[in-house]
Amino acid sequence: MKAEIITIGDEILIGQIVDTNSAWMAVELNQLGIQVAQITTITDTFDHLVKALNEAKERANVVLITGGLGPTKDDRTKNVLAEYFNSKLINHQDTLDHVIKFFGRRGMATSQVNKDQALVPECCQVLFNSVGTAPGMWFEKDETIFVSMPGVPFEMKELMKSAVLPRLANLSGRGSIVHKTILTTGVGESALAEMIEKWEDALPEYIHLAYLPNIGSVRLRMSAFGNDEFLLHKEVDAQVEKLKALVPDAIFGYGEETLAGVVGELLLNKNASMASAESCTGGHIAHSITSVPGSSVWYKGSIVAYANETKQNLLKVNKESLKEFGAVSEQVVRQMAEGVLKVMNVDYSVATSGIAGPDGGTEDKPVGTVWVAVSSKSTTIAKRYNFSNLRERNIVRSSQTALNMLRLLLLNE
Repeated sequence: MKAEIITIGDEILIGQIVDTNSAWMAVELNQLGIQVAQITTITDTFDHLVKALNEAKERANVVLITGGLGPTKDDRTKNVLAEYFNSKLINHQDTLDHVIKFFGRRGMATSQVNKDQALVPECCQVLFNSVGTAPGMWFEKDETIFVSMPGVPFEMKELMKSAVLPRLANLSGRGSIVHKTILTTGVGESALAEMIEKWEDALPEYIHLAYLPNIGSVRLRMSAFGNDEFLLHKEVDAQVEKLKALVPDAIFGYGEETLAGVVGELLLNKNASMASAESCTGGHIAHSITSVPGSSVWYKGSIVAYANETKQNLLKVNKESLKEFGAVSEQVVRQMAEGVLKVMNVDYSVATSGIAGPDGGTEDKPVGTVWVAVSSKSTTIAKRYNFSNLRERNIVRSSQTALNMLRLLLLNE
């Protein structure tokens, strides 16, 4: 079973607001085994809505419409729907009573504009909106279900939960959809695709793979479609095990996990702690870590040693090393990692020193040159990386790289 989502509103088209409704609805529909075939955003005019409805009817079994149901003149959806379904607007008494009580509880008189919210196409099934004044409307035409809801997110979600999703759950032919997202880092998208090409080609035809690259990471989303949810989960899990054998070091987690959170779990398992020494990342590693709930148990803090004198005074970096090799060097980043390990009295540490850009690079050390070190009480590992000439990307990639190097050290020790 397929669905299409139509969002109505100039405020979305001009970028004034972001369409979060569609993303939320897509998740809920997938959980019911209903695949979203398309998401369309249109302006609130007769021609645009009629065209969108006609096209959606050819592609989908269920069409969900949000927006255009407000009390003001710029909201025309209800009138268009009435004409589209060859119906007339009538007063829905239960909705009118609700609207009057809605404003009465707030000590406000109900204007005619507000009362008109109770006007609905005669042919629709009215869906009660307990948190707003515009009701939802359920239509059926040519074996296609159309549902119109307010665009206000909390009103739409309440209607979906209370009225729409329960009805959709009772439809036959829904099937099952199983998604699993595998999180990878340390390998670029094209290199990863080459490494897993044979595995990808051998996937069953009912399992689709999508590459979702981000700064410093690539998410692999497996989507399985069928009728038996248990068997779909079983096959997806079996394919993940095969994938893990191909790229064991690249996979760091699944679903909504974060690299910082995974590092924290590894530290907790070892009853260990860590700290960070940051130069080019400017505290971004600390931010990533402290975004993890409970990180105070295993994370002791960070020293953002941006200036050379700070590196010397707080991290005990050797003055001669700074002078001979420069701040962006293996010698200095090693001393930073080992220095913060001692100063913070922790079991593990990470350190970064690089040229984030957009200027400051040289022929030997162009913009994007970053040294990363990880240290434990028994070993220190330092590596040089060459990233881009974009400052923000370099900061994020350096942070991701540092955390991943620590993850691998924790796994190997």
